[in-house]
Amino acid sequence: MTPLRQQMISQMKAHRFAGRTQQAYLSAVSGLANYYQRSPDAINGQEVQRYLLYLIEQRELSWSTCNQVCQGLRFFYHKTLQQPQEGFSIPQARQPQRLPEILSQEEIQRLLAAAHDFKHHCFLMTVYSAGLRVSEAVCLTPGDIDGERLTLRVEQGKGRQDRYTVLSPRLLEALRRYWRSCRPEHWLFTNRRGDEPMSIGSAQKIFYAAKRRAGLHKRGGIHSLRHAFATHLLEAGVDLHTIQTLLGHRHIGTTMRYLHLSRGQLLKQGSPLELLSFPEPQ
Repeated sequence: MTPLRQQMISQMKAHRFAGRTQQAYLSAVSGLANYYQRSPDAINGQEVQRYLLYLIEQRELSWSTCNQVCQGLRFFYHKTLQQPQEGFSIPQARQPQRLPEILSQEEIQRLLAAAHDFKHHCFLMTVYSAGLRVSEAVCLTPGDIDGERLTLRVEQGKGRQDRYTVLSPRLLEALRRYWRSCRPEHWLFTNRRGDEPMSIGSAQKIFYAAKRRAGLHKRGGIHSLRHAFATHLLEAGVDLHTIQTLLGHRHIGTTMRYLHLSRGQLLKQGSPLELLSFPEPQ
């Protein structure tokens, strides 16, 4: 490991970046260095911007991927190399705003029924029932389950924050049955060897396999279960502040986007056409 790489890792740890963020930022710098076949500290700003243009136009990477590369390079040049920001500008691509396609309650039922492995069934139930991020679900431990208070503890979620979310009695019963059969020790959902938590990649594969067997064609990965959790609660009459707390959002504005996804909210507003009075043509 080069001293420059070690320095960047130390600084990211000091900023308390999550492990996945650290890996993404290191990959961004490695990609730049491999492209020019030079040490990244010998690459100037114009060359960086040409590299970003290459990612967008020739490799046709998604906006979100290019944005993450931008953020990683910004950190490296502005923090690790301490180059002044006013003298080094990396344009950040704006990601098109697309509303996710929300799975209906009937589609959630089909998805869960299609997860034939009981462990996979319990995992998908947990993600939906508690509105978890996949990174939060794979890190759950048996000690996070509070059957008396019907709460699920999420430790060090996004933003390094702990929170509690709801624990469905139906989910609790399924998890007790799962624990009796599998006896997980440290991690609630482990890898096949049982010595580490389930990987995020494995969790996505479980979701897509169940989605395919259920015959669901809406866009979205396992995070769509979290979207469905929030939208279904909103449609059931739960207030936004409660949903914000359960999801662990810092800002209510992040939660408010579910107003645009709720069918109940859309139907309640109605169309202004209903307010008009005019004769029908003969």
